[in-house]
Amino acid sequence: MTHILHRTIGGSLPVAASGHGIEIVDTAGKRYLDASGGAAVSCLGHGHPAVTAALHEQLDKLAYAHTSFFTTEVAERLADALIADAPPGIGHVYLVSGGSEAIEAALKMARQYFAERGETQRRHIIARRQSYHGNTLGALATGGNEWRRAPFSPLLIETHHIDPCFAYRFQQPGESEEAYGQRAADALEAKILELGGDTVMAFVAETVVGATAGAVPPVKGYFKRVREICGKYGVLLILDEVMCGMGRTGTLHACEQEGIAPDLMTVAKGLGGGYEPIGAVLLGEHLFKAFAEGSGFFQHGHTYIGHPLACAAGLAVQQTIKRDKLLANVQAMGAHLRRRLGERFGNHAHVGDIRGRGLFQAIELVEDRLTKAPFDPARKLHAKVKKAAMARGLMVYPMGGTIDGQHGDHVLLAPPFIVDERQIDEIVDRLGAAVDDALA
Repeated sequence: MTHILHRTIGGSLPVAASGHGIEIVDTAGKRYLDASGGAAVSCLGHGHPAVTAALHEQLDKLAYAHTSFFTTEVAERLADALIADAPPGIGHVYLVSGGSEAIEAALKMARQYFAERGETQRRHIIARRQSYHGNTLGALATGGNEWRRAPFSPLLIETHHIDPCFAYRFQQPGESEEAYGQRAADALEAKILELGGDTVMAFVAETVVGATAGAVPPVKGYFKRVREICGKYGVLLILDEVMCGMGRTGTLHACEQEGIAPDLMTVAKGLGGGYEPIGAVLLGEHLFKAFAEGSGFFQHGHTYIGHPLACAAGLAVQQTIKRDKLLANVQAMGAHLRRRLGERFGNHAHVGDIRGRGLFQAIELVEDRLTKAPFDPARKLHAKVKKAAMARGLMVYPMGGTIDGQHGDHVLLAPPFIVDERQIDEIVDRLGAAVDDALA
């Protein structure tokens, strides 16, 4: 009997005992290929010696110091490293303990920014349907996952949602990619005008949509148009790169591939690679200046922000990615993963779409390829895929389809950046068998 309140009550989980590279081993000795990085977290795999050495070194120096009393050398070094590689205009970092915390902080920064400027009427947040921004109440309210929101709806602040940029589901027959991107982005302007241009505070979006919709990349031109619209109405653009950022799509920040810079950006997961809980908000200099020349402080804080061990992990992970040129491997192995997924699933009767960027890719499972009709959610196909994959020693990240039929079950892959072609081939082979088992 367990005394832990597990995510699913009444089930039985294997006990993870050790990990090395892209494998986790349970107490029974069974080995699992970690093809999802947990939840797109373990970018360097498990047991990386450079990171564990950095943690030992930091622990011998200092484990904890509260940020109302001290800063630390390791936190300053991590912030310097993040800003050195940040999008244009980003000049400061606020360190937190995870993705939901980062989103909460970013929302508060956005509100305080306008309060400092005397624009207290700006209060509305716009995000996208079928998005996910975290499980704390502000983040949950911002996200567009109705299944997650429903039980807590009486507790959630009012937010507003537009359709996502999701070509497989929303691009019309004969519509060019550029035309669709313009149309999808123009929905943001329409919503801003509906609410009142000077009342909207922020637009929040995942640059590449994560687990809720399954590695959905934006079409060409979409985010450039979004950036223009936000600038036109003075709305802050908050990019959520908690899952898709820090190298996962082949560039350090996914927005690099869109040719834009946000006002605020949240990162986590791949920042510390799972070695310690850490996240961050990267903020533009205009926000920092408003705080510095206004009240002089950011009215927010948590006990464990800037934790020295977490910062040591984050710094070591980012130094390793740069030193070992792992972004080049993400690009090369991402291309190999896409080829292998295409070979295995391109003609599969129940795979409607293969999508993503870098080592952040997904397949969407549908009942009918021609009509794109999803499977009945009651079938819980995603859970069957996960169970079949675990039985074959494979960790993947499946999610269920939406209740409104806007997309089907999907399986997300996010293997560590250190993966090689042989391991990619094994991942795809095991995934193919698991999908067929689940559909049988």
